[in-house]
This record gives sequence, C-alpha cells and structure tokens, in this order.
Amino acid sequence: MELALTGLITYLESRQQGSRFCHGAGSEYYLHIGENAIGEATGWLAGRQGMSLIAMWAARKMKKAGTDLFYAFNLKPSARILIVVVDLKSGRVPSIYKNFPVAVYFERRVSDAFGLEFDDSPDRRRLFLHEAYPPDFHPMLESCTGQPSQCVDAEPGSGYVFKKFEGEGIYEVPVGPVHAGVIEPGHFRFSVMGETIFNLEVRLGYKHRGLNKLAEGKTGGESMKFAEAVSGDESAANACCFAMTVEKIAGVQPSRRTWELRTLLLEMERIYSHLGDLAGMLVDVAWPMGASPFFILREEILRWNDVLTGSRFLKGFVKPGGLRGDIEPGKLVDLKRYLPSFARSLEWALSGVEESAWVIDRFETTGIVKPELLAPLSLSGPTARASGDDADIRRSHPYGIYGELRFEVPVKTGGDVLARFRVKAEEIKASVRIINEVIVTISDGPVWLECLPGSGQAVSVVEAARGRNLHWLRFESGRIEHWEVITASFCNWLAIEHAVIGNIVPDFPVINKSFNLSYAGNDL
Repeated sequence: MELALTGLITYLESRQQGSRFCHGAGSEYYLHIGENAIGEATGWLAGRQGMSLIAMWAARKMKKAGTDLFYAFNLKPSARILIVVVDLKSGRVPSIYKNFPVAVYFERRVSDAFGLEFDDSPDRRRLFLHEAYPPDFHPMLESCTGQPSQCVDAEPGSGYVFKKFEGEGIYEVPVGPVHAGVIEPGHFRFSVMGETIFNLEVRLGYKHRGLNKLAEGKTGGESMKFAEAVSGDESAANACCFAMTVEKIAGVQPSRRTWELRTLLLEMERIYSHLGDLAGMLVDVAWPMGASPFFILREEILRWNDVLTGSRFLKGFVKPGGLRGDIEPGKLVDLKRYLPSFARSLEWALSGVEESAWVIDRFETTGIVKPELLAPLSLSGPTARASGDDADIRRSHPYGIYGELRFEVPVKTGGDVLARFRVKAEEIKASVRIINEVIVTISDGPVWLECLPGSGQAVSVVEAARGRNLHWLRFESGRIEHWEVITASFCNWLAIEHAVIGNIVPDFPVINKSFNLSYAGNDL
C-alpha cells in the first residue's frame, strides 16, 4: 500500500472516522468513507505533494438504494489511482473546491446527473442540462427512464446567467453556439475592452446525448459503439480504454499481439489528430498554403487506417478481449515502407513553419497557459506538456506494452500556441518511432480471447491525443450497471478561459485550435 494511503487511513481512524480500504480489479485502490469524513479526507489529501483530483462521479449503490460519490486521485509518482468512495446518506454534500478548485466543474456535472447539492459551492449553475429540461429532471437517477416527458419553455430572463462585467468601454461579444464552420456547437461569451479580452466564459452541453444512460443494462460488446461515439476522432483511445476496463472485470489478459496492434492504432490516431491541429493553427493565421502539407499527410494516414482496419477513423475494430480481426503482415510491411517518406514530408512541412518569422510571431506569447494552473484545473496532454508538465499516461500509468517501449515525451515551457504546436509536432515523430518499433518486433498469436465479465468494477486510463481519458465501469451479472467517462477535454476546456486573457479577439481562433478540444467528448 502507498505510504500516503497508510497515512490517510491512520489519520481517519485517529479522528474516529470509519473507513474501509480495498484493492480494485486493476491498479486502483478504493477507500470507502462516510459523508461526514469528506472534508477531512480531501483536506488531508490536498496537503500531500503530487496528489491531484482527476475525476469525480456518482453512481447508484450496488444492490441497494442510494448513491455513492466517487473522487479519483492520481497518486504521483506511482502508477496508482486512489478512488475515494463516499457513502451518501443525504442529497447534500460539502463542496471540496477550496482544496481542489476543479471540483466545482465536476460537482456541477454530478448535480445535473443525480440532483445532489454541494454546499458552499461558488457555482451551482447547470452544466449540461440546459433551460429546456425541467428543474427536477436528473437523468442518472434510477427513477429516470430516459428523456423528460416534456420540455419547458424558459421564461424571459430565467436562462443561463453568465458572469457580468460592467464598466466604461466594456462590452460582450457572444460567439456561437452555432458557428459559421461545420463544427460542433459551443458558446463563447467574451468580455472585452476594445479588442482586448479580459474574461471568457465557455458554455457547452449542446452535444449531450446521454451515452452513460444508454449503456445501462447492455453487455460490454453491445456498448462498444457508445465508447467509440464519445468523440469521433478518439475512437481508438476510448474503445481501448473501455475494452481494458471490461477485461479487468472479466480477468482477461489480451495477447501480446493484440496489444501490439492496439498500440499501432492508438499512435496512428494520435498522428492524424495532431496533423489536423497543426494544419488548423496555420489556417487560423491565414496561411492555408503552409497548412496544405499537413492536411495531405493527415489524409494519407486516414487512408492507411482504412487499409489496416476498414475504417478511416478506426471504428469497429477494437472489442473486449482483443480485436475484430488480425492485420495482414503484408499491410504492416507496406506501412513500415511508407513511414520514412511520411517522416521526410513532415520535416519539410515543419521547416517551412519554423522559417516563417511572421507565423512564429503570431504563435509566440499567444494564449499562454501558466504552469500554476495545471494542477488546480487538472490539465493533461499536450496542453499540460506545453506548459512544463512531463506527465504522460503511457509512461506514468503504462498499459498494454507501453511500459516496454522507448519513446520521448516532448515538454515545452512557453505555454503558448507555439509551444503547443511544437509539442504536437514532436509527438507525431515519437508516434512514428513507436509504430516502427511495434512492426519490427511484432509477435504471433491470437487477437481475441473470450471476455465475459460477471460482476465487479474497474477503472482504466489512457493517453489519448488530447490527454488523459478515464473510463470506470460497474458490471452486475454480465450487464453494465454504470459507466463513467471523463475525457481530457472536460478539464482542458477550462484552460482556454485563462489562456485568452490579455489577448485580442482575432487571436481566439488560433488559441482555440491549438487546444482543439472535443465538444462531444465533453458533453457525452
């Protein structure tokens, strides 16, 4: 057991706060406490170096009425996750935002889903349930069977209340939720003076589909399509994370070849995702010619995805227990032959950017995410690594064969658009090296084992292109009782509200694109 956990349990016992500790199905620990111990337990954890809140959710109790509240903490530097489970006796819970500021965002999500009230929270506004939902509608309650019986018409002035800033020369610029481009809906409310931004509030939730609710009562195999639909360009990452969680509950260890091929797909997804981001940043500073080589390379990778799996976006290939089918050795050889040409084209395209002083000028010092925001906002992925954090789930919480692979995690300290551009560019190069290593050393063997989970719960985390994705599943008699997903986009959206401060409105598109976060992956 981690020393930090030993200390926490000892502390709770000394305070006469009953607690129960157990190991999970994977690398997680569960610490069960009563609701009267929330404040002391989270306060104690906040004082431990390297302890950060990475997820929070609620779920119905197993085999009895009521609700449990879950707080997931990352135990740095170990590859462990601590899940504090709170046995709720009422619908009112103390907020922990003073110790973990990002908790406010999680608490709003839980409040919408289960109707819990968080005392002393500075923000109790709805998150994903907009004005059309009745005030007493909470979709994850057992009593709720689906959509509300009827929507309500919001009274004038009773809608969502944005933060107000008043003063001479201050005005608001509302953008969205419907945009000029073919993108998902999201609303951005700027408070500006002239062109300078001094506040931004992002409102999402327009893509809420109720995926968690749809998965209830279904098997792991039946719910794979929901995992792949969390975010269209994170199909492989979420499918793998979901499958890993089912496999832990079933006690199934996929073959080495399965994980070698899964790793190849995960890195192909990272490559095409980052290529789209690099191209998009250049388009948003009015240099489509510089973006074209990246778009061409992205299209080539998407075509390779289709050759390997039958899907440009890698859908329908990963399943619990392994893969839908094998990948022919000849296709892997052809891919390996293509990669040197890809690497040369990538270097040529990047050199064009680095030699364009005006592009560097637009990127540098634009949209800075300060390093002191990383832990309070639970930021991850390229967003965090561009601001000095070297965390990468593939290394800190290795899964599959990642613990055996040799790859560098690029880190920059500027925290601006330029740093995020360079981090993603270097991650593409690292992914190419990983794919090469996998193909050269690939094993023989089956690519699927029967995977029939009975009852149990487990959590898994993966490093998607945007950062840390977490899936938690609870099964009862082979059927999903509860499924929780927290993608990197959920917390990383908070970074944009800080990154734009002091910048001008015309720079918002390139700042936004440098994060390229998912609306659907946030809203679920």
